[in-house]
Amino acid sequence: MYVVDDDEAALDSLITLLRSDGLNSSGFSSAAAFLQILTPADRGCVISDVRMPGMDGVQLIQRLKAMNSRLPVIIVTGHADVTVAVQAMKAGASDFIEKPYESELILRLVRACLEENDDAVDADAKRSRVVRRIDSLTARERQVLDLIMQGASNKAVAARLNISPRTVEIYRANVMSKMRADSVSELVRMTLSAGAA
Repeated sequence: MYVVDDDEAALDSLITLLRSDGLNSSGFSSAAAFLQILTPADRGCVISDVRMPGMDGVQLIQRLKAMNSRLPVIIVTGHADVTVAVQAMKAGASDFIEKPYESELILRLVRACLEENDDAVDADAKRSRVVRRIDSLTARERQVLDLIMQGASNKAVAARLNISPRTVEIYRANVMSKMRADSVSELVRMTLSAGAA
């Protein structure tokens, strides 16, 4: 958990609340200070004030996106500003809440964001595994995979690649094995999920 707020009292109060709920939390008085310690692989959730000197909460979200960070961001403000709320949500904020907020509300939002982050990281890991499997295919196996993705039959693949249907069967079996797919539908689904089709 990361909390970014230039208001020291608000920062301390929120960190105390999060820690009381068993959430390990770190506080930062500016977006720049937070970004200095962050790596794209970090997991968790960010709670950021929207109005801060230097980089504001919306700009922080934009920087996180540019870093390919998967950290969800909850934006907090003491100003009932609909325009800023819309900007934050368009930038990719997971949620937007106004001060003063109920403790239970912020904890519920944080738990939802932590689950969202776990899901996103797990999906990235799964996608990376599939990409590594695709990268392990030989050039010919990749051609066969591409034609399978186009819905080509063994006979059509053989004609396109100028090889025998029996040879296509061997390549197809190799593709299924290397991709760890039990069926063509699973092969198609995983290839699409990796964005490799």
